Amino acid sequence: MRQLKKTSIIFIFLILVLSFVTSSFGASLSEKTSELESTMNSEAVLIMETSTGKVVYEKNGYQIKYPASTTKIMTAILTLENCNLDETATASENAITSIPSGYQTANIQIGETLSVESLLYALMLPSANDSAVVLAEHVAGSVESFSDMMNKKAEELGCKNTHFVNPNGIHNENHYSTAYDLALITNYAMQNEEFRKIVTTTSFTLPATSAYPSETRTYMNTNNLIIPDYRDKSDNYYYQYATGVKTGFTSQAKNCLVSTAEKNGMQYTCVVLGASIDYVNGESVSHRYVDSIALFNYAFDNFSFRKIKSEKNNIKTIEIDNAKKDSKNLDLLIASDITALVSIDGKNTAFEPNIQLNENLKAPISKGDVVGTISYDIEGLRYTTDLIAGNSVEEYKPNHIGMYIVLVIIIIVIVFLIKKYINQKNRFKKRRNKYVVK
Repeated sequence: MRQLKKTSIIFIFLILVLSFVTSSFGASLSEKTSELESTMNSEAVLIMETSTGKVVYEKNGYQIKYPASTTKIMTAILTLENCNLDETATASENAITSIPSGYQTANIQIGETLSVESLLYALMLPSANDSAVVLAEHVAGSVESFSDMMNKKAEELGCKNTHFVNPNGIHNENHYSTAYDLALITNYAMQNEEFRKIVTTTSFTLPATSAYPSETRTYMNTNNLIIPDYRDKSDNYYYQYATGVKTGFTSQAKNCLVSTAEKNGMQYTCVVLGASIDYVNGESVSHRYVDSIALFNYAFDNFSFRKIKSEKNNIKTIEIDNAKKDSKNLDLLIASDITALVSIDGKNTAFEPNIQLNENLKAPISKGDVVGTISYDIEGLRYTTDLIAGNSVEEYKPNHIGMYIVLVIIIIVIVFLIKKYINQKNRFKKRRNKYVVK
């Protein structure tokens, strides 16, 4: 009896474990998305795979919001593209006095000269608003001209709902963006090696200058995702895969964070806007970090790259009408690998190709020639590559000597028939004349 009871308990335990495993690992993407959605606190969120630009999740991701200091991502990349790091810039009176009380500064002094590199670190780590204006005036001559540069660049990058009026994100009703547009800007900025280096730096000290002779201006990066977890638990939002980028806050924008992360060869850009800070059991909970980490985990756990077709794969063989009889067949090969980002639901799905051959495709065709394209529509994205000729196809050309011989034979036959006709006609006339009565 005791043995039976023991066996029953083990059996029940195994059923519970199996049930847990099934619910944890067998859930569909829609179920996991619903679970994620229920945890989102921020007003607008979006996470995008970097290489494809695929948005794997968004909530109000295309809704216009105030970007606060995430604006400085654009300021940094424009500075890097228009200046050398060892150039120097001098702080004007406007750069220092135009910053409203309560906004973060790097304590730069009027007339102080610093390198562009130092100003960029001050811009991106402590989010110094004075540094932003110094850089803007150095690059474009004025904040207004620099703002024009920012808007032009945003348009070039495909931003549809972004308008900048300053280089730092100090609140202005005409200064706005969306989570999607900020992701586009960030993806572009992260292609710059120096930018990537700056946004992963945890702390920086501005050098002493004649205007500020002591080296006491040391600043921590405000992005807690990249700060190692040696601090108090309530402040610890360290995410080991994070690679940047920028925080932001104004009372109108609330807490914002644009972040990037890389894991197992995959890279994501995450944007969180309008997040709050709650207090639970006396400890603060910053939802810009909590939401960002949840979004990264969702993306890394539920999406992966899958090779759909390999380079030089033979897709099909077709016949070329005007080819020689012994070389009519043309092999269509994939020019390069087609790798797609697929969800857990699509990891085993068979995807049908769309093949487009060049118009008026005919011989001669050389091996390696581009003869068309092949594309796959997969979960909202189209992946396309060229089709190339796997072999050469020679054009069929009639033998002209043979044609001449045939032509001569035809002419001879025609002449013979004409001559035969004339001879028959003459014989008929003679015969008729013979019987004519005289």
